[in-house]
Amino acid sequence: MGSRIVRWRPGAVELDLDLGPDGPPTVSRLALAGDSGAPAPAAALPIAEVHVNAEGSGVASSERLMGSAVGLRLRAVEHRSWSEAGVSHLEVSALDAVSDVLVIARWSSWPDLPVVRAETEVVAGDHAVDLRAVSSVALGGISAPGSQWWLDHEVGFAHNTWFREMAWQRRTPAELGLDDTGLRTWGLPTSRASFAVAQRGSWSTGGHLPMGMLRSRVEPRSVLWQIEHNGPWRWEIGDHGDALYVVASGPTDQGAAWMRRLEPGRRFRSVPAMLVLGGGDDDLFGALTEARRRVRRPHPDHDGLPVIVNDFMNALMGDPTAENLPPFIDAAAAAGAEVYCIDSGWYAEGERWWNELGAWRPSSRRFPEGLEAMTRRIRDRGMVPGLWLEPEVVSVGSPVAELLPPEAFFQRDGRRVVESGRLQLDLRHPSARAHLDDAVERLIADLGLGYLKFDYNMDVTQGTDVRADSPGDGALGHQQALLEWVSELMDRHPGLVIESCASGGQRMDGATLRVHPVQSTSDNQDPLMTAAIAAAAPTTVTPEQGAVWAYPDPSWSDERIAFSLASALLGRMHLAGRIDRLSPEQMRLVQEATSAYRSIRHRIPGARPFWPLGLPGWHDPVVAVGLRDADGDLLTVWRRSGPARVRVPLAAHAGAGLTVEAVFPTSLETSAQWDADAGELTLDLPEEPAARTLRLRVADAS
Repeated sequence: MGSRIVRWRPGAVELDLDLGPDGPPTVSRLALAGDSGAPAPAAALPIAEVHVNAEGSGVASSERLMGSAVGLRLRAVEHRSWSEAGVSHLEVSALDAVSDVLVIARWSSWPDLPVVRAETEVVAGDHAVDLRAVSSVALGGISAPGSQWWLDHEVGFAHNTWFREMAWQRRTPAELGLDDTGLRTWGLPTSRASFAVAQRGSWSTGGHLPMGMLRSRVEPRSVLWQIEHNGPWRWEIGDHGDALYVVASGPTDQGAAWMRRLEPGRRFRSVPAMLVLGGGDDDLFGALTEARRRVRRPHPDHDGLPVIVNDFMNALMGDPTAENLPPFIDAAAAAGAEVYCIDSGWYAEGERWWNELGAWRPSSRRFPEGLEAMTRRIRDRGMVPGLWLEPEVVSVGSPVAELLPPEAFFQRDGRRVVESGRLQLDLRHPSARAHLDDAVERLIADLGLGYLKFDYNMDVTQGTDVRADSPGDGALGHQQALLEWVSELMDRHPGLVIESCASGGQRMDGATLRVHPVQSTSDNQDPLMTAAIAAAAPTTVTPEQGAVWAYPDPSWSDERIAFSLASALLGRMHLAGRIDRLSPEQMRLVQEATSAYRSIRHRIPGARPFWPLGLPGWHDPVVAVGLRDADGDLLTVWRRSGPARVRVPLAAHAGAGLTVEAVFPTSLETSAQWDADAGELTLDLPEEPAARTLRLRVADAS
């Protein structure tokens, strides 16, 4: 019998399913609407890759997720499509007669976005089954049809280590070990090679971002993927059917000791993933930015974007007291802050903030008259008070470590897991949740808080085997419970803003960003390095959620202070540094920056990012990022080294008249010339590192 093709046309993308009875259902084509190119049928993969206990690969033996025996045995049962709330959905169900599991693959898309959101659900039949890996998305033929995929494409991925976040790299498949090996000569459909990027611990982005991309060098064709999970994940790219494929998943047995036993009739749903189709980086990340906005939890902070002062970075560094907070609070108000967050240490009776986590009661030594005197001062200065917590963590020496039952913590083989002198709460347990609810509600009521910063400074790679089929499955349950708890907290307090932080940006994933309105992007303390992080931030987080540090220091020149302040203007302004020690002239420069931010922030939630110089390299002498909306462009350019004359190509405006206006700094000289014929903006900057934020508008032709 022949193939049976189902064509799904939600709007901006086109997806074809092959539901032929003699093989597994496959996505035979996923393309932009109107794109006539199609991969060879041999390149298609089954709709899902599902690995179960005691079964390895169904094709060439390897460590790849691609080629699962279950996936190859799937046979289509039914499919359906529908629309709801402006979103189109497609679902196909397929049965594996051997393991007796039903696999349901789902895709969703918006009519105006070239984005597909995918997930997989597995349902056990009459027999229990042990799952070892379930793909979120499996897609073959992602390279340009007929190309030499090993040379004609680039694979993009991003390192995301502490102090060096969102450092994007590009390599050809051949450079990553995926090459022409002559298999076609012998009629072999696939090699055993793959390039995989993964995380296995509780820092979901503590090494790499859960994202990747493939870009053709010979035509404007790219695909970008994102895994939405706040715990372990994996994606791999490899060759199959003379083309490249991608498989993405949440935790796996190989990478995170994950196994889920499904009793008859029970279900497991994978973490979601997104696929974005487009041409260049600006197209891909622009569409992804819009999709991220549509799937997240609504919050008024997404539009308000208040200026936040936090006293940690390059300032009090975890040592708030009744003596040193008042001048900092007063300086924050003078600078134009609207939220003041007291960072770590407010609870510590000893000298080190690191060692006394869990009870979350203000230190009487640091605040003899009570911490409420400080939050009252914050409110009296016209700001919303905020507080730092590390809610999932209990220090081993804390009384809470003995008050809560052992089952409220991560355990392995009957012993509590200790990481860096800390215990990990398990938010699946009612005692852990009750403890945190009591602490947070008490602090909100006693201190009148409107802002919380939830930090997380450890990476637990062991998981927990308590009330779980496997350590990885216990961790997965906690990670899902964590976001449920945060959502319930904001449901009880609709105006409360909860920032996500994990040693900066070590848990900066799509699942976290669906819940938290604000996301820390880095702990980096050097303004020159922070510029590269700020420029890359919109690849990972929507601009209105991405918190970037600006930390002026009184020992710096005006240009260096402005350089640091400019890093926060096209995202969420997090002001720190020694603002309490600035001279009046330096404070006026800070006030200029906060005023400039308030003048443009209304545009940030509706704008799309673009990179006129390409995605920033960590050591690039000049980096730039822009935001584009119907009113024009906002553009920040940082010159870190090299010639003082900087040229920025703006191909989108070539041939048009363009007005260029300085947003910040206006008190320092800005020299900018626009060459319409060349489509190029030229900036003449000082010899020392300097940054400028500009407003660009197409001149009225009339």
